[in-house]
Amino acid sequence: MAFTTKLPAQANFKKVLLERYQEAVARSHKLGHRVSFRVEVDPAAGAQTITPVEEQATVADDRFPVEDTGTPDTELVAALAEARKRGRKRVAEIVAGEDMLSADAFAKLLGTSRVTVNAKRQSGQVLGINGATRGFRFPIWQLDKDGRPFRALPALHAMLGNSAWAVYRFLVSRHGALNGRTGLRALQLGKDDLVLAAAEGLARGDFD
Repeated sequence: MAFTTKLPAQANFKKVLLERYQEAVARSHKLGHRVSFRVEVDPAAGAQTITPVEEQATVADDRFPVEDTGTPDTELVAALAEARKRGRKRVAEIVAGEDMLSADAFAKLLGTSRVTVNAKRQSGQVLGINGATRGFRFPIWQLDKDGRPFRALPALHAMLGNSAWAVYRFLVSRHGALNGRTGLRALQLGKDDLVLAAAEGLARGDFD
């Protein structure tokens, strides 16, 4: 991703920004560490520039991307550190929820083994989000009325960059394309086609 995307003012900036984000997600999975990109807006010309940034420095034991010729602004570093702290706290709250099961508990619910559950997670057949110290947790609400994982889950993973957290956010968020319903509620109502269309629109950069 060592390239810079320069866009004229009239370009579909949201679409390209989402594409760069999806590329960053894929690259982070491939490399096994964080990657980022920088967005610059020219107030005079109204143009935007998107530049991938490789991880180049470590600040307070957490990676922080900086340019080769400068040093990170201390206020910005502090703000990002605080944002990361809030993010970690929120993740901890989510995975500690009563609706989140361990791999063993989820496997028992499905009548299978922990190994099978993890294999299904890796292939996108079930949703498992990483809670760091708690390991992977599996939302119990991803099961349909027959106690089976929703059939749309593999396609949702593929459309949303094979990111479990992206799938989670999609399912718990309300979407205009789903008449204000969450992705989860639409699946519960059997509206798989509409759910997949909404996810595809999101991946394209259609913001509702």
